[in-house]
Amino acid sequence: MFIRIISALFSIPLLIFVVFKGGFLLKIVVLILALKGIDEFYTAFHNIGIMPYKKIGFISVLLMFVTTLTHTTMNLIILWFFSSILLVLLHNLFKKDANVIASSITLIGIYYIVFFVYHIIFIENYSNYHMLIWMVFISAWATDTFAYFTGYFLGSKKLCPNISPKKTVEGALGGIIGSVLSSFLFAYYVIPELTVHCMIIGFIGSILGQIGDLTASIFKRQAGIKDYGKIMPGHGGILDRFDSILFTAPAVYYYMILFIK
Repeated sequence: MFIRIISALFSIPLLIFVVFKGGFLLKIVVLILALKGIDEFYTAFHNIGIMPYKKIGFISVLLMFVTTLTHTTMNLIILWFFSSILLVLLHNLFKKDANVIASSITLIGIYYIVFFVYHIIFIENYSNYHMLIWMVFISAWATDTFAYFTGYFLGSKKLCPNISPKKTVEGALGGIIGSVLSSFLFAYYVIPELTVHCMIIGFIGSILGQIGDLTASIFKRQAGIKDYGKIMPGHGGILDRFDSILFTAPAVYYYMILFIK
């Protein structure tokens, strides 16, 4: 626990600085997160003899980086999807021992890691209320914090014992409440005109963030590992720390484009 807290005290100020600066610095950091995240995801499956195509995953990350250097358009994203699938299919076409399972894991990694995390940049590139990018992290980490302490002190009923034995229903509810309250405080002091919207995002983001956490646990259980890596002491790998953010970023982005004009 002590190592986990110390690690957070170093990483959170860095994150705040990067998000506050935004622009090209944020794009570079998300690029690094995507590259490291997809590497951790593919490496996890090596543990059970599945060898995804790492080079294609890395190329896909770089293509997404180039795609989002300027204002992102739907046509460019569709082109990115097409290019990623085409690269995997061409790889199988010219490879003697083509593996359907490896191909599937390669594509899952591309969409689950790269496409999801790059919604942070989609929000940054969105012209209206780009301050909502903070909601990605507030909803995710407020949920984690409140869920942990609520579950620790009040938890009794298991949420998904076959996936994550330590998570409880009480912890999940505490996480949702904590996310909504944190979102309210953020909106009240930063963008008061969007207070109700932020509370709704906090609610939706908390639920999806917990789904993201459980999704990561499913993949880890399938791969037979406890953590994706050791890059963050007390937290594990990049994916262990950002698993919920992979889901809260799309939640914030699509809420923005659908309900906030």
